[in-house]
Amino acid sequence: AGVAGGLAATLGTAGATGPVYAQMAATMGLGGALGIGVARQIAVTDLPQLVAAFHSLVGAAAVATAAASFLVEGGAGGLHKIASYIAAVIGAVTLTGSIVAFGKLQGLVKGSPLTLPGKRVVNAVLAAALVACYVQYMGAVGLAGLSWLWIGSAVAGVLGFLVTAGVGGGDMPVVITLLNSASGWALCAEGFVLSNNLLTIIGALIGSSGAILSKIMCAAMNKSIIATLGILAPPPKPKVLPEGGVAEPQGEAVVTSVSGVTASLLAAKKILIVPGYGLAVSKGQYPLADMVQQLRDMGKDVKLAIHPVAGRMPGQLNVLLAEAGGPYDIVYE
Repeated sequence: AGVAGGLAATLGTAGATGPVYAQMAATMGLGGALGIGVARQIAVTDLPQLVAAFHSLVGAAAVATAAASFLVEGGAGGLHKIASYIAAVIGAVTLTGSIVAFGKLQGLVKGSPLTLPGKRVVNAVLAAALVACYVQYMGAVGLAGLSWLWIGSAVAGVLGFLVTAGVGGGDMPVVITLLNSASGWALCAEGFVLSNNLLTIIGALIGSSGAILSKIMCAAMNKSIIATLGILAPPPKPKVLPEGGVAEPQGEAVVTSVSGVTASLLAAKKILIVPGYGLAVSKGQYPLADMVQQLRDMGKDVKLAIHPVAGRMPGQLNVLLAEAGGPYDIVYE
């Protein structure tokens, strides 16, 4: 809804001619038709991949908008030039990071983290290169500034690739929300580039909400965002097995059966169900909703607990339970 409002405001204030408006309408119609066609083919369990793929398009649009605005404005100085560089850098990080996230979630690449020798040094060098490109970009005259804009975008793309590739598949939900936040800040920078206040506000809302959600998810995993991304973390140490090469099991394993679980449910007065990603994969939300309703009809106090990082995308299990018609007032996080 926010992006739709930004599009409407942009069209309303563009002041373009009739033929240009016709081209814009045709382009938007084509993009909307493609988006609807793709979304209809995607199962609920594949929504994280879809979100990651769409985020990559936002990043590509930010880079293209920054370059096009530079050509139109002739490299105008001041806030416009700064915003163009920021939009291009954030957009490039979002583009490559989202592509890697899509590949990991879709199973096209391994979900294990990519480890590089001197990872922290590489990240630091790339960050310093971004600053150097910015200095050269701001001091360049004419089309030379566009060259530095492209170079900075390329460096940012490599950084986005390495950071996202260094995150394991289990932490991809956090990466998705961080990329969502990055796409929002790229949109915010585009608002400055295009002198569109509404676009700036919408981008700030998306960026801040994504950052807050990422913080909540990391806190739920007892990890910081920096530790999750592994930007400053040393390479993981290999696990050493004890003498004999066999690790001793720890804790107590409780074995049960369908009949055992049924008996426990019938005997209990208060029941807490903690669904996970397996519920989404097996499409078990409908049997779960039926079971919850039957238990509540028996007078039992039933509650559902959903971890903030359950599934592969925040809110995915909430959507599945709502789709099955389950009562939302018994769902807790």
